[in-house]
Amino acid sequence: MDLKEVMEQETFVVVGNTLRGEKYACKIKNRLDASGYTTYGVHKELSSINDVDGDIDIIDLCINPRKGLEYMKENKKPVKCVVIQPGAESDELIQYLKDENIDYMEGCLLVGMSLFPRKKD
Repeated sequence: MDLKEVMEQETFVVVGNTLRGEKYACKIKNRLDASGYTTYGVHKELSSINDVDGDIDIIDLCINPRKGLEYMKENKKPVKCVVIQPGAESDELIQYLKDENIDYMEGCLLVGMSLFPRKKD
């Protein structure tokens, strides 16, 4: 999946500190919310990706790579793609996603929202 396809999805889980305004996870989640996406915060809001009600399209990892890997290993929910924000990547995380056949990309959702703004109905 590329960034344009990611931004065409509906339900996003942002993994990171989505409660502190200066954190990128918070900025991303707030901008997704303002753009009309369905969003959930995992780490400070929900304790697990598995706590999300319903289906998930995109998981956005905006957290220390070690913690991101832990969240992905415990996740039991299907997902269309994992976006790994700059600084959240690690060789171990990428290898895990490859081994589990989980589609992923390295990129930034803030850039994605700027390049591919959501169409208002």
